[in-house]
Amino acid sequence: MVSHPLYDHINDIQDLKKFTEGHIFAVWDFIPWLPGKNPETRYFINEIVLAEESDLSSDGKHLSHYELYLRAMEDIGSDINKIKDFIFRLQKGDNLQEAICELSVDQRIKEFLNFTFNCIEGGKAHIIASVFTFGREDLIPGMFTSILKNIQSKFPEADLENLIYYFQRHIDLDGDEHGPLALRMIEEITGDDPDKWQEVKIAAKEALAKRLGMWDAIFESL
Repeated sequence: MVSHPLYDHINDIQDLKKFTEGHIFAVWDFIPWLPGKNPETRYFINEIVLAEESDLSSDGKHLSHYELYLRAMEDIGSDINKIKDFIFRLQKGDNLQEAICELSVDQRIKEFLNFTFNCIEGGKAHIIASVFTFGREDLIPGMFTSILKNIQSKFPEADLENLIYYFQRHIDLDGDEHGPLALRMIEEITGDDPDKWQEVKIAAKEALAKRLGMWDAIFESL
């Protein structure tokens, strides 16, 4: 994932728009979560929710990471209508699976979303923790470092301040704080149960496969 060919193929502002228009769905589905009973795990969950829903923007205001990413997309002229229409449907109370099914996006983006919520509906805390940790927290610093290195000098005409801030914020948070906490959470939830550890591995591989599918979909759209 860190060396995916997608990063080197973002060569103009249209490519960058395409990337953000696909990736925004991963940004949105970042925090669905079921809390565990362990106090340390509860603390970590609260820490994550606080950062995801009420982090500081580059101008010192409190915004969710989803809202910050939308602002960054607007700065560069990306199409935000699909994700906003999707969220609006959910706010109205529409069925989640139907809303995902009717999205006019690549099937692999839909599969990424469906996988996340199928894991949540399964109700197994160690599987949910695995998908969150290995499909997000542990992966993001290296993944976002790769794209950040690629875009910082390529688009001098574009307003990338908020987009760069978003990526750098996640690199800092997930690499220094959330990543290590997430790994500890896996250990606390899974304990010494070999069956749970096997399911953790399987879920981690599936989560990475779904993320890879999303990246491939965006890559092919450039």
